[in-house]
Amino acid sequence: MAQQARSGLVVISTHASDPVDAVGEIVAAIGTRTLAGGLLFCSHSFSRDVLAEELGRRLPAFPLIGCTSAGELTSRGYDEDSIVFIGLPADSFEMSVLHFDDLDGFEVEAGRRAVRELAATAASRARRLGDKLYHAAIFLVDGLSHREELITMTVQEALGDTVMVGGSSGDGMVFCETGVLVNGRFVQDAAVVAMLSSVRPLHAFCSHHYRPRDERMVVTAADAEARIVHQINAKPAAQEYARIAGLLGGDIDTAFFAAHPPMVRAGGEYHVRAVQSANDDGSLTFYCAIDNGIVLRVGERIDRLAHMERVFSEVEHQVGAIDHVIGFDCVMNRVDAENRQITREVSQIYARCHVVGFNTYGEQYRAAHNNQTLSGLAIGA
Repeated sequence: MAQQARSGLVVISTHASDPVDAVGEIVAAIGTRTLAGGLLFCSHSFSRDVLAEELGRRLPAFPLIGCTSAGELTSRGYDEDSIVFIGLPADSFEMSVLHFDDLDGFEVEAGRRAVRELAATAASRARRLGDKLYHAAIFLVDGLSHREELITMTVQEALGDTVMVGGSSGDGMVFCETGVLVNGRFVQDAAVVAMLSSVRPLHAFCSHHYRPRDERMVVTAADAEARIVHQINAKPAAQEYARIAGLLGGDIDTAFFAAHPPMVRAGGEYHVRAVQSANDDGSLTFYCAIDNGIVLRVGERIDRLAHMERVFSEVEHQVGAIDHVIGFDCVMNRVDAENRQITREVSQIYARCHVVGFNTYGEQYRAAHNNQTLSGLAIGA
């Protein structure tokens, strides 16, 4: 068990294999503190039903949201087989929650109305904290839903100037069944939005450590619904992608995807469109939306560690001393760190900057669903 007693937030991670024992550690860490809400990110190895039941039984007094992960971020940095809990003290936070079920049947206009009602309710409830407040929204969504783009855009549009940041739930690298924690249950095909208001500075950010090469890859045959690309430049997708990325022998696998991610230009900037798998028929399955006519370029890495130092320096400039950063770090970033043997160095930076959260199947920042980013919400001390 690791607890950050230095801050007003209740932040704890546990490796107890029994969910009952794990929740017991969380309850002990909270003690007599009154919380406005909480976030919980857990390894997919835990029994979700048992964990949810125990959380509902022992932590019923405040809204609690969360999800399963593809790895956790704790006081150790990169972690696994653990549960991370972040408690927001009621004397400096207000938290209001809205969730969506049946994402396949999501209706845009109804979603906008619901988010606007949430924002109005949250603003009213936050008045108890005073006049000078900071606002942000946390967003969690089923990472296998294939609905992230639509819901992300809808929610951010309805939120207006309030910045939304979040992540897609994972289940390690199994890609079988993820869970979003809401209303005391881990559910699939769901998303949740939490409006946060605080007297503490809040700053949402998003960053990646890749730059595009020159050669173009045009998607010439794709199944947008399934996120599968069959052809690039009118050639088998995996073969052409490997050629342009410079693969000379070896496997086209997760390590290769993490090191050479496709990038697309949108809104004047380049964003990663990460590949999830290469398929037996020569096609590629992506983590995010992809369609015919999209122009991609292979990304190449810049100095990740130096880049991270600059990112957190800017974050500290925005909020002052960092209490914690709720982090949403793509699982492909973790894969890349392992392959480059810099996991320890990355973990040390995360630990020093008090980053806690989880490894995702995708990250949301403002109206965009991204891949291979570190996105987060920094909370000032």
